[in-house]
Order: sequence, then structure tokens, then C-alpha cells
Amino acid sequence: MAAPGRDDVAGLVEQAREGRPRAVARLISLVEDESPLLREVSAALSPHTGTAHVVGLTGSPGVGKSTTTAALVAALRGRGHRVGVLAVDPTSPFSGGALLGDRIRMSDHATDDGVFIRSMASRGHLGGLSWATPQALRVLDAAGCDVVLLETVGVGQSEVEVSGLADTTLVLLAPGMGDGIQASKAGILEIGDVFVINKADRDGAQSTRRELRSVLGMAERAEGAWKPPIVMTVASRQEGLDDLVEQVDLHREHLRDSGELQLRRRDRLRREIRAIALESVRRRVGDLSGHAELDALAQDVLAGRTDPFSAADRVLSEL
Repeated sequence: MAAPGRDDVAGLVEQAREGRPRAVARLISLVEDESPLLREVSAALSPHTGTAHVVGLTGSPGVGKSTTTAALVAALRGRGHRVGVLAVDPTSPFSGGALLGDRIRMSDHATDDGVFIRSMASRGHLGGLSWATPQALRVLDAAGCDVVLLETVGVGQSEVEVSGLADTTLVLLAPGMGDGIQASKAGILEIGDVFVINKADRDGAQSTRRELRSVLGMAERAEGAWKPPIVMTVASRQEGLDDLVEQVDLHREHLRDSGELQLRRRDRLRREIRAIALESVRRRVGDLSGHAELDALAQDVLAGRTDPFSAADRVLSEL
């Protein structure tokens, strides 16, 4: 299929807003592929965003994130919500694509017009998220999704970046995996808005809950601040999902009523703008790698006529 031209972007956005899956998929592909039209896509999407509630799911590998995501989709659809799912999977070292597609894992929802599921490759990004995730979230927001579930790759202690993109962050744990101890080590306490002990039918579930409750009780919080609840689930049997959705709804209400929702989203955009600016600088500097002037500056540093910081200032001044 031919790549869309500049005049086609507005049409794709309009089709995405009408809920057409093919248009949504093409827009996300433009984002992932770093299309030259990315700026036009972003500009066309921005006026139609800001309504979707982004729910991030994070946790160590094996806690059941994909199963919980699929169960949440069913619970949210039961309430009449239109749902988007972005599942960021490990990158194939051969193709650069996602190794485990959640479109396969969530096949029960594949024919539901009210659900859009997309697997994205992390492409080596250590925070558990693809660099393209913010723009892909914007596509699903503009496409009319009430809730967007963002499931991260599952890379242990480095997987805290999700909180920078989500309105509500669910931290999943499971009995018998030492997750209560991990929670106190990995910065998870700071990012969790709702803690979910999945596989709660296993031995040790109540012990994990007590340990987590004890650790959470030691955290200092301002008066009126949200106190993260602990929800017990067996996602494979849809148990505890109504309680989980209720807690997500309560957290959304708290964010809206306290004004924290706008603060979180503003901080999110600040980080995104900064990241785009830094990426632009990085690429421009990279374009100078074979430039004669850069070679001359390196020679000046080698000869002691200048220093690396002054040379770098010269490079930046000419960008």
C-alpha cells in the first residue's frame, strides 16, 4: 500500500475519528516508522485529544499483565466503554518487530468494533516503552477511545517509565515471586496508583497483601492525597475485575476533582516536548559526524588549542 501524502493525513485522522480500524492502524504505523509526515499527523491529531483515560499496567514478568489486560478489556466493554490497547513487546533481534503480539493473546476481542489492539516493538528501549508510544496514545485518544490500556514489556526494575504516560498506573504483583520485596526496591511504590495482586487463588496471596500493605503504610503522603488500594484478582477467571475497574474510576475522579489530572498531563507533555527537542539535536549532531569542521575541532582538541566543552559549544551554536 502506498504511503499517504500530506493531503491524505487529514483524511486519515477524520476516518480514525469515525472509528475506522484501518485508518487508526495506518496512523500508528506512520508514528512507528518515523514517517516524514509525523509532524502533520501530530498537528492534525492534537485538537481531538485529551478525553481518553490512559491506564498503564506494569509489573515483573510472569505476574499476568496480558491476562489482566484482556480481562480489563472485557470488564470495560461491559460498561459500554470504547477501549484501546497498546501492548509494548520485546523487540525481535532479527526483524525489529514485536516478538509476542497481544493481538494473538487477546483474540477474544479481535472482532469487537469497540476495541482496538496494537502491539508495538520496544526496539531496545530500556524503560519498557517504545519511543513512539506517546504519539500512538494520541492516535487512540483522537479515535474516540474512552480508555486506553498501556501494557509494558515487563523488564523488572527499569519498568517505571509507564507512570510518565499514564493517568492511572496499575502495579501487578503475584504471590510467590518476591514482588512485595521488589516493590520496595524498584521505585514501584512511587508510581503505583492501584496495586493488583493477581493469581490471588495461589498460596501466599494474603501474605503478599499484608507485606505490601505494611510497606505502603510507611510511605509519607500529603493530606488529601490518594491512598493506593490493593485489589485481589484472578484475571484468568475474571475474578476481582469489577473491583479493579471501580478503583480505576475512583482514581480518575480523584485526579479530576483535585486538579492533579491536568498537572500530570502537563508534566507528561513537558517531558515529550523535551524528548522531541533532544532527539532533534541528537540527529543534527549525528549528521555532522563526517563533517570537515567536526574533524577540525577534534584536531584542535588533540593539539591542545581548545577543550572538548568549548568544541561542543561551537557545534551547538551552528545547529
